[in-house]
Amino acid sequence: MTTITYAWSALGGDPARLARLTTVAREGALPARLPVRQLARACVGACALAAAELAAHRAGRAEVPGVRVDDGAVATAFHSERVLQVDGRAPTVFAPLSRFWRTADGWVRTHANYPHHRSRLLGALGLPADASAEEVAGRLAERPARETEEAVVGAGGLAVALRTPREWRAHPQAAEVAARPLVERARLDSAPARVLPPLDPAAAVLLPAAGLRVLDLTRVLAGPVATRTLALLGADVLRVDAPWLPELPDQHADTGFGKRSATLDLTAGRDTFEELLRTADVVVTGYRPGALDRFGLAPRALAERHPGLVVAQVSAWGAYGPWGGRRGFDSLVQVATGIAVTEGSPDRPGALPAQALDHGTGYLLAAAVLRALTEQSYDGGSRLVRLALARTAHWLTERTPSTAAEGIPSAVAEGAPYAGPDAWLAETDGPLGRLRHAHPAVSFTGGPAGWARPPVPWGSDPAEWR
Repeated sequence: MTTITYAWSALGGDPARLARLTTVAREGALPARLPVRQLARACVGACALAAAELAAHRAGRAEVPGVRVDDGAVATAFHSERVLQVDGRAPTVFAPLSRFWRTADGWVRTHANYPHHRSRLLGALGLPADASAEEVAGRLAERPARETEEAVVGAGGLAVALRTPREWRAHPQAAEVAARPLVERARLDSAPARVLPPLDPAAAVLLPAAGLRVLDLTRVLAGPVATRTLALLGADVLRVDAPWLPELPDQHADTGFGKRSATLDLTAGRDTFEELLRTADVVVTGYRPGALDRFGLAPRALAERHPGLVVAQVSAWGAYGPWGGRRGFDSLVQVATGIAVTEGSPDRPGALPAQALDHGTGYLLAAAVLRALTEQSYDGGSRLVRLALARTAHWLTERTPSTAAEGIPSAVAEGAPYAGPDAWLAETDGPLGRLRHAHPAVSFTGGPAGWARPPVPWGSDPAEWR
C-alpha cells in the first residue's frame, strides 16, 4: 500500500504525528493503473509533516502544526516541469532522441536530453553526430533490445530494454533493490547534538530550515526537487555545477526557485569547494553512486572532515548491485521495472502520468533531510540518508501487506474532482522572465506559501555562502 503511514514509518517518524495530517482527495488526479496518486500524496504528506515537526521543535511548540495535503496541489507539483511557462513559452521536456523505439525483438527507451548523452547514444549505434530520428529508428529496428542496452550503456549513454514486471523481479538488481528500505538512514559518527537557533513562535511564517546551508550537487530531477523544497522552507541553497555541464534552461527554471546557482571546477577550485563544505549543514548529491568520491564526497569521508553534516544521496538504481554504477532517469527506471508494460497496451509501452518516481523520491529525500536534522538536535551524529528511484518504483508496484505499517491514520476529506492545474498555478517575475509555475505542494499551518526568490540564470552567483 502506497500510504503516508508507510512513508512516515520509513523516515523514522513518530506515528502519533499522523493525526496532524489531513488529505483532500480528488478523483482524476494523476490517473494510472498503478496507485500513483496515493504515492504522490504519501511523499508530499511525509515531507510536509517532517517540515511541520521541525518547525514546532525549533519554535518550542508542544503541538506540531496541522498539515494539509491537497491532491490537486500535489498533481500540479508533480507536473511542475510540464506546466512551467517562461514568458508564455511552453517547456521542452524530452529531446527528439529521448523516446521509445521498436527493436528487432521488442522495445528500448533512450534518454538523450543532454548533448553528451546524445553523442554517446549515436556513437554506440555507429551513427554520425547529425543523425536524424528516422536514422536512429532504422538502426534500432535491426538490433535486439538488450544488445542495444548493453552497447549504449557501455558507451556511457542511456538506454534500457523494456522488461515485464516478472522479468524485472528475476533481475539481480531488482533483488538488491527489494532488500533495502525505502529510505536508507544511517548515523555516521558520534558528533555532538546540533544546536538549531530557535524560531520565533509568534513569527508570521515558520521556516523550519531557516539558517541552514544546503550544498546542492544534483541534476535531473529528484535531487533538484528535494533542494527546491528545502529552499521553500528557508534553507540557503547553493547549487553548484561543473562549468562545462550547463543545465537545461527549462529544467533549471523549474527547479531553481529559492536557490542560488554557481559553477565550480571541483579539481581546480578545490580550496573554494572545501570552504563551502566547512560551513555547510547539508550536502545533497544526485550523481551516479561513487562518481563524486574522488572529490572527498563519500559520506564517511565527509563526516570525518566535517562532523555533524547531513549527507543526502539520490540515484536511479541504488548504490549497490550490478546496476549500482549505471546512469539512469525516471523514464528509464519505469521501463526496466515493468511499469511501462503495466501502463501500456499490447501494442505499445506506456508511462506514468508524471515523472512520479523523480518527484516522489525528491520529496522523500527532502523529508529525510528534515527528519535527520530533527534527530540530530536530540542526539547528534553525522547522518546519511539515501534513496533510489528504483526503490520508489518497487514501493509503487509491489502492493503487498508487508508494505503496510501500523500508525494513526490521517483524516481524508473528499474534494471536487481534479479538473486540471489552473487552481494551483502562480506567476512570478524574475531575471529569467515571467514564469508560470506550480504552487508549492508542501503546506502546513504557519508555513511558507511560496519561495522567497525566483530562479536566477544558471551559474550567475559566486561559489560562496551569503
